[in-house]
Amino acid sequence: MKRRCMSLATKFIAAGALLMGASGTLLAHPVIKTEGDPAVAKEVLAARDALAAATQARDAVRLKALYTDDFTHTHGSGKVDGRDQRIVSLLTLEPTIEMAQADELEVHSYNGSTAIVRGKSPILNTRENQLYQFRWVQAYVKTAAGWKLAVSQATRLPDAPTPAPK
Repeated sequence: MKRRCMSLATKFIAAGALLMGASGTLLAHPVIKTEGDPAVAKEVLAARDALAAATQARDAVRLKALYTDDFTHTHGSGKVDGRDQRIVSLLTLEPTIEMAQADELEVHSYNGSTAIVRGKSPILNTRENQLYQFRWVQAYVKTAAGWKLAVSQATRLPDAPTPAPK
């Protein structure tokens, strides 16, 4: 049992290292491209950070407020989750693009009310203890309550998996 707990602890440390990145800060954003209003890009990245903070705090009420009612996420496998399913994934600390450190990140804003965020991130598959690269896209919409995540999709890249750090 002790050996199993150490293995799980190692996985959580590795996942934490992925979230923290080399800079030691939660979800540092290496914005490589911004098109449209830079202020909108900053607000949208703050919304992305708010998702991460609410997840870290395991705040289901706050998470629900950060997604549109009709939010959907399409996994790399093709499975589609609604908002409530996605929040459960976040609260159980499943690896998600919302929490992943982005190696590449682009923010495109349109008319001050819509923004598309595209990124590339390593995601840890905890069942296989392997890192996979994903390209992903998120669409944010500005509402009276602020920026909300409306839709996201992740696609696993065909590259060979990389063993997770030990």
